[in-house]
Amino acid sequence: QVQLVESGGGLVQPGGSLRLSCTASDVFIHYRMGWYRQTPGNERELVATSGSGGTKNYADSVKGRFRISVDYTENKIHLQMNSLQPEDTAVYYCNAQYEYGREHYWGQGTQVTVSA
Repeated sequence: QVQLVESGGGLVQPGGSLRLSCTASDVFIHYRMGWYRQTPGNERELVATSGSGGTKNYADSVKGRFRISVDYTENKIHLQMNSLQPEDTAVYYCNAQYEYGREHYWGQGTQVTVSA
């Protein structure tokens, strides 16, 4: 069973930074790795993705503030979040999506709270 485990969430003041990490139990070749977030009553939304070829995609709301990186040697996906704002408060989920089919996996989520 493939597993994704997130870590690094927590409480941070506005303007602060956090780095989320996701550890995968297996090597994800030909998968697009990504981060999504969800707030109560809302659908899960894309934050950032990184394709197997290195192409990166960001939500407009996080461009210039967040950066996704994938370390294939350690099976880790990171999300560096800078200049955090209260509207970034959400549960953040790690995702692996097979680029040639519908197979996909989700982590259990990690809470990020931005508040003074």
